[in-house]
Amino acid sequence: MAAIDTAYHYYLSTYANQSASRYDSHKKSELRNICNKIVKINKDSPLYKIKRSEDVQKFAIDIKESTRIIQNVIASLSDAEEGIGNAFQKKLAFSSQEDVVSANYVGNSRLSGNPDGFTVEVKNLATSQINQGNFLDKNRLNLRPGSYSFDLENNTSAYEFQFTVNAEDTNFSIQKKLAGLVTNADIGLNAAIAENADGLSALMIESSATGISPDETFLFSISPQGTHDSMDAIDVLGIDHVSQEAQNAVFLVNGTEHMAYSNTFLFDNNFELTLHGTSPEGKPATVGFKTNADAMADNIQTLVDSYNSVLQTASKYSGSQPQSVQLYKDMSSTAFAYQTSLENIGLMVGDDGSISIDDDTLRETVSTNDYEDNLSVLNDFKNLLSVKANNASLDPMRYVDKVLVTYKNPGKTFVTPYITSIYSGMMMDAYC
Repeated sequence: MAAIDTAYHYYLSTYANQSASRYDSHKKSELRNICNKIVKINKDSPLYKIKRSEDVQKFAIDIKESTRIIQNVIASLSDAEEGIGNAFQKKLAFSSQEDVVSANYVGNSRLSGNPDGFTVEVKNLATSQINQGNFLDKNRLNLRPGSYSFDLENNTSAYEFQFTVNAEDTNFSIQKKLAGLVTNADIGLNAAIAENADGLSALMIESSATGISPDETFLFSISPQGTHDSMDAIDVLGIDHVSQEAQNAVFLVNGTEHMAYSNTFLFDNNFELTLHGTSPEGKPATVGFKTNADAMADNIQTLVDSYNSVLQTASKYSGSQPQSVQLYKDMSSTAFAYQTSLENIGLMVGDDGSISIDDDTLRETVSTNDYEDNLSVLNDFKNLLSVKANNASLDPMRYVDKVLVTYKNPGKTFVTPYITSIYSGMMMDAYC
């Protein structure tokens, strides 16, 4: 299972923190269509063995994720009514003080008109609860060897933690042990060790959640069990001490006070606001929509960035996965197919297929009255890129280095739906 563990660890450490968009959700009919396409691909695919390489798992995951981003970007730009103008005029929000509050418009792209903006003044940020223990000498041991336990309670459950102190332990090793114990319990708490200027260390436990409801007094509490030894241990460690209480975000919208449990929240069902800092006294930030020209330029930049990212994926693995050149050829062919027309509107295609933007030419293009005719090439580029990204997403294993064993008998093939599970199930340890 080592290869599976490696694959999942890479995925979680690289992509797990990315937020999902509404385009990651699909209807049953869409999932059925994807499944049918996979079955059809596998029906005609040859039998092969994957060469030994730790990069195989990472490459397949990177292909899948980079093409997913392309598909989501294209889906967002295709969410409007027909017409290149509607596609690339998808509304984008802006904030006059990004260091205080940032805004993302998540409403209906067909919203007509240009609604007035609003002001946001941040009074307080939402904070988590932090328990900070006592600072102890890292090289000494202030607890007697033995077994200890303590209770940890949140607003829904109660947990018992047990740990053992050995004669060779130190305060630091005990703190490190407890930090791992609490964090790995996966109960919405993160623990770490803090050091002060004197070189002393303390265990800090912080809640993942922020804010607190009116009927709650804490997000979590720590208390010793009823034995004398456990009481002494908690007294020495000091992790029952609350150094920062959880509090809600407090902000004013057009002068009216609001509260939120988190610093990121949905406002008016149209704007996702993220608070970053408090406002200067009497100077609220203004949130509104970018002009059509700015919105179009930014949406085009997003499409270009997603395209370039998959080329970077192919280049990244060119040394260990020679077959990655096929991914490069498939994706870069979309830019080369429309190179002259793209460059006429400010999208410069390099020798390697990557696209850079000439801001002056692009903004001049989107500012003209006949911009729809000038940008029609983007619709063609977007549609072809969607096809290429979809094909790569359905069968990422076609781009990894492998050894063909045999081709299927033409005309007498049969369905082999589990071949793709080499990727989807991460069962790549089968070749080890």
